[in-house]
Parts: sequence; structure tokens; C-alpha cells
Amino acid sequence: MRKKTRQIHVGNVAIGGDAPIAVQSMTTTYTRDIVSTVAQIHRLEDVGCEIARVAVPEMEDAVVLGEIKRRIHIPLVADIHYNPALAIEAIKQGIDKVRINPGNLLNGRKSLELIVKAAKERNIAMRIGVNSGSIDALDKLAQVQRIQVRLRDDGTLERSDPTEARRKEREHLAGRMVAKALEYVSWCEELDYHEIVVSLKSSTVLTAVEAYRLFSQRSDYPLHLGITEAGTLVAGSVKSALGMGMLLSEGIGDTLRVSLSAEPEEEIPVAYEILRSLELRNRGVTFVSCPSCGRVEIDVISVANEVEKRLAKVQTPIHVAVMGCVVNGPGESRDADVGLAGGKGKGVIFRKGEVIKTVPEDQFLDAVLKEVASLLPEAEARV
Repeated sequence: MRKKTRQIHVGNVAIGGDAPIAVQSMTTTYTRDIVSTVAQIHRLEDVGCEIARVAVPEMEDAVVLGEIKRRIHIPLVADIHYNPALAIEAIKQGIDKVRINPGNLLNGRKSLELIVKAAKERNIAMRIGVNSGSIDALDKLAQVQRIQVRLRDDGTLERSDPTEARRKEREHLAGRMVAKALEYVSWCEELDYHEIVVSLKSSTVLTAVEAYRLFSQRSDYPLHLGITEAGTLVAGSVKSALGMGMLLSEGIGDTLRVSLSAEPEEEIPVAYEILRSLELRNRGVTFVSCPSCGRVEIDVISVANEVEKRLAKVQTPIHVAVMGCVVNGPGESRDADVGLAGGKGKGVIFRKGEVIKTVPEDQFLDAVLKEVASLLPEAEARV
């Protein structure tokens, strides 16, 4: 059962309570470049992003937020570090949420009070975003111990794996992260401000999981999930799926961002796949394809990749299967809304469990896409 948290709003998107778990991303452009930033947010909108965040490192980035906001269709979040004046200007520009980092906000409570006052006047939300790296830098404490290898005098290698020490350090770091978040939450509450969402991110999966669990036990504010600096497309997707999957399966989490060293549009399908896999959101394509093996007699990898690529912008819930042999192919394809069960030089196309036709291999892609399009709204079918 999902934990029932307070509900807040970021623009027209509800976060927490019984609202669907919202999917977010962040632009990689210089925010002051309005044309490039807006274009990237439009691409994010096309693949189902529900909230977009932009970096605001300088005042020239803050003063253009109003113009960016006018040109997009989803809520806009300003990501602020260090300088509270940037947050104040971003709020004046009409953003929907401001994110501040307790690990590096200059003048701490004094700055927070200024930001909260402005946020209350405009009735916008705030994310108190704690990062483990910022907390470590703030507290100047030792880092988590790593596995070490030492060469002995006799030429053999001695391996030291301080597992227990690392576990204790993770718990200690998670505790410091939660304490800092709760401190800022309490300051907001003293100012009668409650439009708060909290994140407790780390690039180490187990540290993030520990921090989110601990905060969830102690507060009912909604949580924004993420594994920060997770890595490239493959590594980052795996770490995000593990960390957020553990938490979501325990009922923890109200919104999320998959952080990847990739184009932000790549983050959205991964986020929805995590949510679909846990049956928490039913949006977009549920895609099934075989991993290929010695039984496969078609180029299933190329066909599957191209089908998935062509369907990236589809938001209607639909189940598509691309299978390459007679062992699992017919069953998986029959269970899908649209399925291909390939054989040597030809394949069977299924639609809602029924055989539609048999087509030669060079027509696989067109045949699958045609059947998918027949089940979609006209606008998505054209895409």
C-alpha cells in the first residue's frame, strides 16, 4: 500500500495524497538560451514529462523564466543553489516550484525565510532537496570507506572489505540528511508554510534508500525520489530502477526523476517503465521482446529497437510484443495488443489475440506499426 502523504500542487500537477506518481526531468541547456530551453522542454512534453526543472546559476537565467513559462505547457521548476536572490527572482517570474538545497543555501534560515515569504505570496511550492554530497561537504566528515587492496611483502594481495563500517557510515549519512531536511521543514512550518516536497538523493543507492525510508517514517510530506548522478543510460537506469523500485514497492514516493548522463528525453521512458513494472502507472507502451538466442531466425534485435523507437511518443496504454521464435513467440504475441511472432523469413502478426496475417521479414516493421496505429487515437497514430 502506498503511504498517504500530504498533497501539494506544482502548477496543475498534484503531488502526494492519492495523485498519480508524477514523472519529472531537467533540461541540459543554458536556461538563458530561451529558444533551446523551450525546444528541449517541448521534446520532454512529447514523451510524457509532467514537470520540467531548469538550472538557475546566474541572474540572467532567472530573468528569462517568465518567458520560458509562457511558451511551455507543463509546470516549471527553478533549481537554486547558494544565492537566495535567484530564488526570489525566479518566483517573481511566475515559476511553479522552487528547489533549494539545504547543503549549500547561503545564510541558511535567514535566506529560507525570504524565499518562503515570496513563495507564500505567490502560492507556489518548494522542494527541500538534500543531496548526500552537499551534506558531506557541509559537515566536512569522512567519506564512506571503500574496498581496498594491498600488496603484501611476500607478493600476495590482501583484500580489505569494510562492509560493516560502510553500512554504519551509510546509516550515519542518511541520518544527517534526514535531520537537515527536517530542520528546514520545521523552519517552514514555523512560518506557516506547508507546500513542501522533500528529496534525499545520493549517488549511492543504499544511502538514498535508507534516507528516504527514515524520512518517510518521521514525516508525511510528499517525497520526490531520485538517485542523483546515477550515471550513463545503462548504469543510471539500473541504479534508478533498483533504488526507486525498492522504495516504490514499499509505498514510498510521490514523484520521481531518473537522472541520466543522456538527453533528458531518455529519462522519461525509463521512469514510466519503472512505474509500469510495479503497476503504479499505466501510460505508454508496455514493450516485450525476446533477448535473441540460437533459436531465433530473424533479426529480432533490429526490429524490436526500431519499433520501440517509433513508439516512444505514444502515451496511450498499449502492449506490444516482438518475438523471434516459436518457443515463446506465439504465446507472448497473442497476449499483447499487437504482437509479432517471427520465424524463418516470415512472421505472424497478432492483434488482440487473433492472427491477422503472415508477412515476409522485410514487412515486419510496417505491419507491426500499422496494427499499433489502428488502436491509437488519430493524433498519436500520425506520430
